[in-house]
Amino acid sequence: MQRLKTLALLALLTTLSIAQNPMDFISPEIKRVGMKLACLCGSCRNSVGDCSMIACGYAFPAKQKIKQLQTMGASDQNIVGRFVKEQGRKALAEPEATGFGLLGWLMPGFAALIGLIAVGVYIKRFRNPMPPPEVPVEATALAAYESTAAKELDRMES
Repeated sequence: MQRLKTLALLALLTTLSIAQNPMDFISPEIKRVGMKLACLCGSCRNSVGDCSMIACGYAFPAKQKIKQLQTMGASDQNIVGRFVKEQGRKALAEPEATGFGLLGWLMPGFAALIGLIAVGVYIKRFRNPMPPPEVPVEATALAAYESTAAKELDRMES
């Protein structure tokens, strides 16, 4: 009897763990479009296609809307355009490669180039450091310093 109860409990737990919302398993088509759209829930920085928050307040309805539009026959570009029309350019996961958005694509390369140039200038400048300037010293001052140093050395040794 105990074994039967254990098996029944195991079957119940297995059934409950499988029962999930069908939208949790998104199709590759939905993910392809979702990767072009930013998740605007305010809690994450993911795209709609890879937002892993359970029942996300933005990504979950967006995935449902994408699925609905795809079943109606809308193309990927039309779906993305519809989200941009409703939400603005912030709906895009990546900046556009035109106009000011092009700066977002080019700036990392410029920053790396400027950094490499700065490192090159630094290495070139300090590879052969300049010798210290020669300061002429009078012979009497040098003799006084040497005698003082010799007296101090003798005092320390004794």
